Amino acid sequence: MKNLNAIGLDKSKSKELAEKINILLANYSIFYQNTRGYHWNIKGQKFFELHLKFEELYTDLLLKIDEVAERILTLGHTPLHNYSTYKQTSLIAESTEVSDGIKAVENILESFKITITLQREILNLSAETEDEGTNALMSDYIRAQEKLVWMYSAFLTT
Repeated sequence: MKNLNAIGLDKSKSKELAEKINILLANYSIFYQNTRGYHWNIKGQKFFELHLKFEELYTDLLLKIDEVAERILTLGHTPLHNYSTYKQTSLIAESTEVSDGIKAVENILESFKITITLQREILNLSAETEDEGTNALMSDYIRAQEKLVWMYSAFLTT
């Protein structure tokens, strides 16, 4: 029992899982800030449509950031919390192109590709760790984000 954390999971496996979830947290944080920039600075014919979609997305990302950080805490570890670390850790780069709707949607799709891939890795690791809580969380995220990928991709074909 000494090798189990407070929720009954192996401590070393939980540590590895928390480290991987911290990478996801960093990516979500940069993704969130990029999306807020798109929302604030979007221009052009699709302004009204994209302004609202970007707000929906960054609001959802903010909830996910909180859930992911709390999951790390539940596993008995500390979530990353500063942007300098997020920038070093994230696979998603800070966006500098924030007013062009097409480029913003393309960047969002690339960010989803990165986060979905990370979530699948976490899903596999959480299954090995027998961590149903993390597993369910990642599964829910993947399902919802795959639908968003379809929708944003459809937007680009118009």
